[in-house]
Amino acid sequence: MVRLTRVQQQARTRAAVLAAAREEFAEHGFVPAKVDRIAERAELTRGAVYSNFPSKRALYLAVLIDLVERAAEPRATVSPSSRIDALGVFARVWLERLPLVGDSAPGGRLQLRSLDGVFEDEHGPAVLAQLARLEALLLAVALEKGAPVRRVRVAELALTVLDGAGHQAGTAPGFGDPFDVAHACRHLATINLEDVWAPPHLPYVAPASTCSDRWVPPRDLVDRISGGRVDLTDGLVVVLGAGRLGAAEEAVRAAKPGEQVVVVVVTGDQEETGRLVRLRVADAVGCLRRVFAAEAWQHVRLVLDDEALVASAIGLTAVGDDTEAAVSVRGGVIVARAHGRGAGHAAGARRREAMP
Repeated sequence: MVRLTRVQQQARTRAAVLAAAREEFAEHGFVPAKVDRIAERAELTRGAVYSNFPSKRALYLAVLIDLVERAAEPRATVSPSSRIDALGVFARVWLERLPLVGDSAPGGRLQLRSLDGVFEDEHGPAVLAQLARLEALLLAVALEKGAPVRRVRVAELALTVLDGAGHQAGTAPGFGDPFDVAHACRHLATINLEDVWAPPHLPYVAPASTCSDRWVPPRDLVDRISGGRVDLTDGLVVVLGAGRLGAAEEAVRAAKPGEQVVVVVVTGDQEETGRLVRLRVADAVGCLRRVFAAEAWQHVRLVLDDEALVASAIGLTAVGDDTEAAVSVRGGVIVARAHGRGAGHAAGARRREAMP
């Protein structure tokens, strides 16, 4: 008889819980699902379920993450010929998640990665709003492809249309034509929205402080956009909590053309908020990477710092959803630091001033 190690047994138990939870959520949806039934399906105790996942919400998010990561494709499968075509192709890829008319309502919502009823407090929706801004920035940077024209408003509109189509598919399956939705998104790219980057608060952001500090960055960090390793020996590094993800654009716009900008996401609650961030990032990037080659994001990198390694390396002693800090690194040395609102902009602006 083969004896399982403790780690192997824990992995087996976790896999059994996830499989049972997937069946339960697909059959009943999130709200009516019962942890007791999940335990029964997995032939485990209720305590065994909670020893692996602290809440039904954390378990539901884990099921969605597993669904998204299993379906992820590593590289672009299409080659759009223009920005207009790219937005239409992205919409078609996103709309592949729509359930078929004959699918059950709970199963269809699971396929849609629906979060209806999952977050009923104020915290969840606030984080989701910040994640939506980050997703729009990633789509916009790919659409811009280095051109001096901001495409964030177009990206936000496209994501709003797609999110609405997803919600409609969950509540009234079969209504509307996905091809019409994709065509509408493609048309959005032709609209002149006079998208100008001029946030009124940036002139009042406190300047970054100059320094010359030893920098020992964490190794083997993975860029969630390209899947490659991230080199932190040169460029702008901005650390953002889940409640401040919208500030990523401040760092991206402050950097000089071609400079590396690493957006590092941290959270004080890995079980739920951390899983929510991972789910939405994996879902968005999975769609984007099927449409755009990794070069489309040029200098932008995205790191999920689950263990707060980067945050600790730049001197942060604690992290939370409101965390916002940035450093400018040159040749393996930190040459500027900024903390608080506008940190990414401040560190980027100081770096630009110091460079020839």
